[in-house]
Amino acid sequence: MAFAGGLAASGYDRELAYPATRAAKLADFATLHAEAVMTNREAVEGRAVILSLVTADQARAAAEETARSIAPGALFCDLNSVAPETKRHAAQAIEQAGGRYVDVAVMAPVHPLGRKVPLLVAGPHAEAGAETLTAIGFTNVRIVGDTIGAASAIKMIRSVMVKGLEALTAECLLAAEAAGVRDEVLASLDASERARPWAERGAYNLERMIVHGGRRAEEMAEVVKTLDGLGTGSAMARATTERQRAIGALGVAPTDTLDSTLALLNARLSPALGCAA
Repeated sequence: MAFAGGLAASGYDRELAYPATRAAKLADFATLHAEAVMTNREAVEGRAVILSLVTADQARAAAEETARSIAPGALFCDLNSVAPETKRHAAQAIEQAGGRYVDVAVMAPVHPLGRKVPLLVAGPHAEAGAETLTAIGFTNVRIVGDTIGAASAIKMIRSVMVKGLEALTAECLLAAEAAGVRDEVLASLDASERARPWAERGAYNLERMIVHGGRRAEEMAEVVKTLDGLGTGSAMARATTERQRAIGALGVAPTDTLDSTLALLNARLSPALGCAA
């Protein structure tokens, strides 16, 4: 939805297959003036450019399904947040079917940037991919290598810090609240870093986990694959996966303040494991 506005695009979403979600998803397509089709085959047959935008756990399956119908020479731009290994498996399916696979990493939240979001592009067809993405309105595209996995490796390794900080925020602030020293801990963090007050940063990070923890856990599982492949260790990434999943699994709406967010999480999480109670 972040990318389709203003494009002569058609698309397939699995929510179209289920009566409970079909009407709302059709309304989304109508809002963007994009054509909704009922199968992946209809979405990709005869198309010169395909953007794959699914959850991390479905990225390889989406590529394998698309390979059954992809036109010879069509560009398959894989913008999913997955490990280089996962992208190489997806590329194999697409290339064997005659398509051209492009490894694309999305390097910032897509809202509100839309097609202004920074993209890194890699693989043997990176140049063609970059030119095509630019032609359809992406304004910040950079080639980072001719090897599939080069772009995704940058995204995955960056996620160790970005998503790891969110998980560390939860662990730190929940403990500080339980010990009754939250204000002192926040003040000590503010004293060492002035870019953004930690009360504000903490509220933001926890809100991100409540809303997106399930999806981010799947992405972090791909980060673990990346680090294991490098042999550099993945203990924190594994822990981050579980913390993101536990908070995302609560299925609650985010609150307006740090006080109310911490109260909500403390009431719903198991103190010992940080799992949903």
